[in-house]
Amino acid sequence: MISVIVALVAFAAGFINAVAGGGSFLTFPALIAAGLPPIDANASSTVALFPGQIATGYAARDGLVAASADNRVNVPALGAISLVGGFVGGILLLVTPQSVFSRIVPWLILFATAVFAGGNFMPISGKKFRLNRAGIFAVQGLVAVYGGYFGGGIGILMLAALTLFGLRNIWLMNSLKILLAVLMNAAAVATFITAGLVHWRWTIIVAVGAIAGGYAGLHAARRVPAQIVKGFVVAVGIVLTVYFFMKPA
Repeated sequence: MISVIVALVAFAAGFINAVAGGGSFLTFPALIAAGLPPIDANASSTVALFPGQIATGYAARDGLVAASADNRVNVPALGAISLVGGFVGGILLLVTPQSVFSRIVPWLILFATAVFAGGNFMPISGKKFRLNRAGIFAVQGLVAVYGGYFGGGIGILMLAALTLFGLRNIWLMNSLKILLAVLMNAAAVATFITAGLVHWRWTIIVAVGAIAGGYAGLHAARRVPAQIVKGFVVAVGIVLTVYFFMKPA
């Protein structure tokens, strides 16, 4: 029965990722409910959602060509920073005791929820504060480390940083965001698999469900108002934050 529930949650996560992002808000707690320790659940969720990210990145390849042609954007440097940062974040997760991570989880979900809500419902103009090239490299490094460690809200963080850097073409920005997320998660995925943190039975169930949900989400994206889905993601994040704060460590 729990396998069916996890598969349905993964389908919903894939759907949400295709329409608005934030699917890990569902898969992470679902894997904990299935009996996985928090760190293993985080690692397995990251690995399970990775194939869908690759597919999305392939679909956004035209935007990456445009980003590479923009003289302001150093795509190779940002990519390298994302790979290294994702690896560092993954290593940090490996050395974090389960008991400590359990206490950190509600704060991570709270942060990710706040970032997601702020990025979607409080647009950043970038007029009062701007990032130069060194600044965007530094911020991307921090985002990549966080992404390898937990990952919730990384898309919004990257879009906010690119906005402050001065970019305005959302198609170019979103394509670049997808590429950098794939790279940082690739490093984290390799780290988690090598460390043996991935529970493959549950990971495969989540991956299949998320891919199916992603296809459904792509078809529904033009019909379901994005703000409704985003509001649902924020509501889920708030509920999970309260739950994990109240849950005994």
